Amino acid sequence: MTDEATRTKAPWHLWLIAIVGVLWFAGGAWDYVQTQSRNEDYLGEMAESVGTDLQVILDYYGSFPAWVDAMWALSVWAALASALLLLARSRFAYHAMILSIIGLVGSTIYTYTTDMPEALNSPFAVVFSIVIWVSVILFAFYARRMTAAGVLR
Repeated sequence: MTDEATRTKAPWHLWLIAIVGVLWFAGGAWDYVQTQSRNEDYLGEMAESVGTDLQVILDYYGSFPAWVDAMWALSVWAALASALLLLARSRFAYHAMILSIIGLVGSTIYTYTTDMPEALNSPFAVVFSIVIWVSVILFAFYARRMTAAGVLR
């Protein structure tokens, strides 16, 4: 009997969660690229939405040490890879999300233990951070459950 013949059929929710995950985590990757490239149009919209000057945003993100940029990169790119791996029904979706969580731990520690511009330290930013944390934890849990159920190979 081949592996294909013994693999459990993918439930409908796997496709829904994988596609939503790709879209959600691609948003994080897009934000990372725009911020790292110092895209002034993108960052200018961010500055305007929080009521501060573009230079404040540029200075803040420009001051990140290399290890924070690396943790942020690990977090966003591993999360996107995890969603794509889930779409491909790969058991490595779980492992990629664990890497994303490791990156998120590092970037979160830095974010909340250093001086952040007042405009970026809002209740919305805290809630959004919580939403990110909840999404990666739930995604990791889901990938693990689908692996245990034999849906991911």
